[in-house]
Amino acid sequence: MSFKSDVEGMEALQSSYKELTAEIGKVIVGQDEVVRDVLISIFSNGHCLLVGVPGLAKTLLVNSIAQALGLEFSRIQFTPDLMPSDIIGTEILDESRNFKFIKGPLFANIILADEINRTPPKTQAALLEAMQERAVTTGGKRYPLGNPFFVLATQNPIEQEGTYPLPEAQLDRFMFNVWLDYPSFAQELDVVKRTTSDAKVELKNILTAEQIIDFQQLVRKIPVADNVYEYAVKLASGSRPNTPLASAKVNGFVNWGAGPRASQYLVIGAKCHAALHGKFSPDIEDVRAVATAILRHRIVRNYKAEAEGVTVEDIIDGLMKG
Repeated sequence: MSFKSDVEGMEALQSSYKELTAEIGKVIVGQDEVVRDVLISIFSNGHCLLVGVPGLAKTLLVNSIAQALGLEFSRIQFTPDLMPSDIIGTEILDESRNFKFIKGPLFANIILADEINRTPPKTQAALLEAMQERAVTTGGKRYPLGNPFFVLATQNPIEQEGTYPLPEAQLDRFMFNVWLDYPSFAQELDVVKRTTSDAKVELKNILTAEQIIDFQQLVRKIPVADNVYEYAVKLASGSRPNTPLASAKVNGFVNWGAGPRASQYLVIGAKCHAALHGKFSPDIEDVRAVATAILRHRIVRNYKAEAEGVTVEDIIDGLMKG
């Protein structure tokens, strides 16, 4: 690692995070929590699903983060006719009649999978295999992907015509499910003023790929107290109906709870959240800060919850208070 000590590394991570948020803030108005969660998922070596209605700058946000991080960026527009070879790459016969692999857009550092639920399961599976293995296999050969490698996928929650919802097992590959909300009146006014003038903003590169890898390794080294481990596992376990830690609310309103991957992400996310805020070890508040985005897509409500208007967020709030 390029740091003389872990303390120096933590200070570098904190100052880089401040620089990054300031740089991204030149283009993205508001959305502070969204930016925070995307950066936590990157420094934690996880993937992120961004859910929001059209026009909330999801694509611009990912583009701006890629620019500020100085990483190679690929945007893949997911459509119903997109084939796995369109994203992975394909083998062609060259002049000397040998097969040659032409790499697809997946061979970059940051992949924006735009409207991931618009493509059939076959292509979704190819992307999700790459997310899990960080490599693709084609023609019997394995090709490692770039390092660092992140998938930031977007999804439109209102249009369900012609979409292929992601199965729960595939959703589980995403560390965070981040909801983007409408801007406030003042923020929207600011957006309109910025985007309807001729002003152009050039974003600086704040970090290199090597620095990001160093920060990812640093986050892994952060020590965690036993009570924080226990709290994270209790949160995930408590979301599973008809188990010893489940509450009456969970038993009444939940079909399926979060699996062990949620517990792992809660701890890694808490470590990273603590580091970005100048703490050398996470506490329970750091777990709570990342819990909603980590658990939101891992808890499946039943019909009773939908009928009574009980949201996943209500269930997660109950778990954190319990």
